[in-house]
Amino acid sequence: MTQLFGVHSEVGKLRKVLVHRPELSLQRLTPTNHDELLFDDVLWVERAQWEHDQFVARMRERGVEVYLFLDLLGEALAANAAGRRRVIEQIASEYTVGWSLVDEVREFLWGLRPEVLAKHLIGGLTVGEMNELGFDLAQMRTISLGAAAMDEPNYSILPPVPNTLFTRDSSCWIYDGVSVNPMYWLARRRESLNVLAIYRYHPMFQDAEFHWWYPEMGDEGKFLAADFGRASLEGGDVQPIGNGAVAIGMSERTQGRMIEQIAKNLFAKGSAERVIVAVMTRDRAHMHLDTVFTLLDRDKATAFPKVVNNIRAFSLRPGKKEGDFHVTSEKSFLAAVADALRVRELTVVETGGDDYQMQREQWDDANNTVALEPGVVISYERNTYTIAKMREAGVEVVPIAGFELGKGRGGGHCMTCPLLRDGI
Repeated sequence: MTQLFGVHSEVGKLRKVLVHRPELSLQRLTPTNHDELLFDDVLWVERAQWEHDQFVARMRERGVEVYLFLDLLGEALAANAAGRRRVIEQIASEYTVGWSLVDEVREFLWGLRPEVLAKHLIGGLTVGEMNELGFDLAQMRTISLGAAAMDEPNYSILPPVPNTLFTRDSSCWIYDGVSVNPMYWLARRRESLNVLAIYRYHPMFQDAEFHWWYPEMGDEGKFLAADFGRASLEGGDVQPIGNGAVAIGMSERTQGRMIEQIAKNLFAKGSAERVIVAVMTRDRAHMHLDTVFTLLDRDKATAFPKVVNNIRAFSLRPGKKEGDFHVTSEKSFLAAVADALRVRELTVVETGGDDYQMQREQWDDANNTVALEPGVVISYERNTYTIAKMREAGVEVVPIAGFELGKGRGGGHCMTCPLLRDGI
């Protein structure tokens, strides 16, 4: 039976979702590397796994079909040998492992069972692990400068990609298609290759009909080699709000030229008719649009007013001439979203508490909610002031623990990549 995929709103009934359970990559966060890997602290991984399991359980209790990223990646690599070879060639190149080792490392990775390869594509791979898995490093040291210099068992052949936890960013489904995103930071770029492998090679997606907003089919090489560093887009900035409209934050991590690329492809297929661009200031506390604004219901949203009220908003629509947009300046971002949702005015639940508490709860992802259906959202339980205001507004809040999960600066919205969601 042909599988259905497509995300037609932010708050319609959530049917299918992709998440990633904490694993080896988070066990490799240390006090010396967590900044480089974009985390504010190291995590107690066993506790993070428990918290994530509770998060998944709450979604499944509401009838959501939850897919685990690591499982799908292993199954995709097992199902398509040519695809597995292609992934290995991309991650083990002359520029990542060295000219003298590239063939040997590729053959070593090819010899791993697909589920073991998937584990290390996310969790990373060290010299010590390669030795344990049968790689003859001693022999390689006689022919390779890179191998000769690898005198530490914890030397990384493949660095870990712990931000895989936040599946929203590396790919995003917009109406009847998907964008696999060129990520801003070097530490996150391999996430996109992993999710591209899932969509290209997993049997579940083989017969499904959907558009590729980015990259175009057959452009894996161009996608990896050319576009990183020149244009970037991350899914935390992208919200298909419904009625043919998409809100996209223009932030530190999402650039205007990538917004135009997505808008062009959406308009060409008639899948959307309006892209509302939210021009944001750049700050670690609000790295993506969904850290300061998410929808709670068909006419309700939560927002951090200090940022959202200062967003400059523009709407892109198809231009009269091919290759052009029609660009209009909006009175405000909130007014533009309300207009797109066809409501007179949004009911906005602002971050709760006094000025100090508002900043604390925004930092703790109070505005980063994920809707299970209209008026039902998941939020970290510690955001007590904001949750109280949501409930006063008639929103059902399903609380989850986030003491460890939140250390990566991402809530329920960040940790979910919806694959199938109803419209409004």
